[in-house]
Amino acid sequence: MTRFLAWLASFRLRILLRTSFLLLALVVLVMTVTVLQEEKQRSVDNYQASLNKTKAQIVARLHHPAGQLALTNPRWDAASAAAGRPLVLPFSAIDFDDQNKVRNAIEMAGCLVQYPDHGSLCVAVGNNPWAGGFIYAAGTFASGPLAAHRIGDEFLDGAHRLRVTVRLRDQSWHWIAPFEPLANGAPTPGEGVRGRFTGYVELPGRDYTGARTIREFRGWVWQSGRCLDKADDVETCRKQSFFSLRLPVDSLRRGILRSARPVWPPADLDEYKVQVEILPPGEGAPLFASDRAGAVPPFALDALSTLLLPGESLSIRRLKGGKEYDVAQLAGRDEAQELSSPLLTRLIGRLPVGSLEAAEVELHDEISTPLGDYRLVLKGDARSVNKTLSIIATRLSWFIGAMLGAIAIAWLVIEIGLIRPIARLTRRTRGLSRSVHAEHKSPRGLERYDLADLRGSDELGLLAGGLDELLQRVREDAERERIRSAQEKDMWHAVGHEIMSPLQSLLALHGNEADPSHRYISRMQQAVRVLYGNASPSEAFASSQLEIAAVDLAAFTNNIAENAGIADVVCHGTATPIPVRADEFALEDVFAHLLRNAERYRPPGTPIDLSLAIDDGTASVTVANHGPAIADDMLERIFEYGVSDQAESAAAGNRGQGLFVARTYMAKMGGTIVARNTADGVAFILTLPRARPA
Repeated sequence: MTRFLAWLASFRLRILLRTSFLLLALVVLVMTVTVLQEEKQRSVDNYQASLNKTKAQIVARLHHPAGQLALTNPRWDAASAAAGRPLVLPFSAIDFDDQNKVRNAIEMAGCLVQYPDHGSLCVAVGNNPWAGGFIYAAGTFASGPLAAHRIGDEFLDGAHRLRVTVRLRDQSWHWIAPFEPLANGAPTPGEGVRGRFTGYVELPGRDYTGARTIREFRGWVWQSGRCLDKADDVETCRKQSFFSLRLPVDSLRRGILRSARPVWPPADLDEYKVQVEILPPGEGAPLFASDRAGAVPPFALDALSTLLLPGESLSIRRLKGGKEYDVAQLAGRDEAQELSSPLLTRLIGRLPVGSLEAAEVELHDEISTPLGDYRLVLKGDARSVNKTLSIIATRLSWFIGAMLGAIAIAWLVIEIGLIRPIARLTRRTRGLSRSVHAEHKSPRGLERYDLADLRGSDELGLLAGGLDELLQRVREDAERERIRSAQEKDMWHAVGHEIMSPLQSLLALHGNEADPSHRYISRMQQAVRVLYGNASPSEAFASSQLEIAAVDLAAFTNNIAENAGIADVVCHGTATPIPVRADEFALEDVFAHLLRNAERYRPPGTPIDLSLAIDDGTASVTVANHGPAIADDMLERIFEYGVSDQAESAAAGNRGQGLFVARTYMAKMGGTIVARNTADGVAFILTLPRARPA
């Protein structure tokens, strides 16, 4: 059992990762179903609230005079408006002689049909038969200043005039009414023009000699004093006129007089067709015609269907004599909806909600009008939210699918890229742990790398145990490398000793210090002493020991310029001795590196300037040459070991150590070296501490 548990523990991480991904996928599915259930509950509640709000909006519209106008004229629509069929007003009559009253009545009732170019028209009858058998027409048109008909003129076509035609099956009535201003004088400024349309029976010709006006025909017109376009001249600009007509129709009047209790509105009211035209002086096209295209009818019962959602219906019934008569049946428009998943639809249908989800909801209300009472029945199906929610869920299902797909891909990536390599490493680490048993002494510096505390029976523990044993092998290799490095160092000591012996013999042959060969042999000995006892050049230069003494910087610089073997090296400021603390050999190496670099980068024929300066306690030498500038980000990096701007510098003998040696030696002598870009080249500034006088 113990061995079995140990074997099972080695699969702990794989089981944990795979179970985590499975649980993550399940959580996504559970979260999706939970969200759908919450959205369904919210949608059902919102639907019931929305249905009540829709009923309130419908009732509010129908209580308004425009809504009552629609109730009393349930079959009136855009085609009826274009044909000029009269409406039944929610008022008994219109006071057509008063502009304000007429405007208020037709605007409140909402019966105006809007036409292009500031035109409008309302054709209607009152809801009380005892107000007279008249058809009322009122509206607006746009024109220039109204031309008036002169009293006594037998020809009417010299003025603005109104033509009205009323048709009923095979009967027709035609009137022509020229404009006549009021006889009480000109209007006040800004008030506009007031007048009337005097009605005549329309004749075929233009001669109305002996024609008499119709007493029952009444027409009034009020032209505004304001221009429709404010930029035009007030005297000649186009203005809007409002007119009001009362049309005596014999068939309506006879129907009222024949019975003590006449039927109103008449049963054949839908067959009346009224056409109104405003004619200009002469033979021009009408300024306004009620049969022109582009008319926009007012509110009708059909407009209530826009408030209904798909699956909702509105029934309007009229209550009369204890019975109900259907007036209108409206239903929400079934717009083309997006496809939904049948699986999601069934799932959403099975999700329980807290509130009661009735198959059908009915809301009732009543509207009272002067012509009777109307009952409203609004029906809705709360289950329609399932289809709407299913459409939304189908549209968003790709997101859930993408999440599950991402989880599956992540699991595959981890399974293939992590779990399987860990399994292979586990097997190989087990074999390695069985093959490594010997204990060896660790070299210094690696004792802190100990992975023994991470050992365990799972994949990570086995891997850590194997790495710990591999670390032991690394310690052994490091120990062998240390021994090999010590052996190489001993070898370099022997090589240096063998080189130093002939150099010492050469130095004995050139014992005179004034001899230049003595100086160069001494420098070679110094270089060998610096290098041969160290493992690397950088460590050699860093650990070198210099002999600091007082050196005349002026004389030293002149000597360097004369014996550098480089042409056009010019010194400045060397007339006075400048004692500094330095090592001659190290300082000579510094100048040698700088002059070789200056020689390499200067244009041919340009000088290398060595200028000296004295400051408080220090002396400086500036080595300047003409040539390309150094990049700003390289001004400090050029002093690092191995940095060179030449490709394959090591192969050409340039190891990038000249400036590194210069800065190292200057630091050991208590000085500094910096690089600066000048206007036409580069300058290296060497600073050394001045020596005290003896």
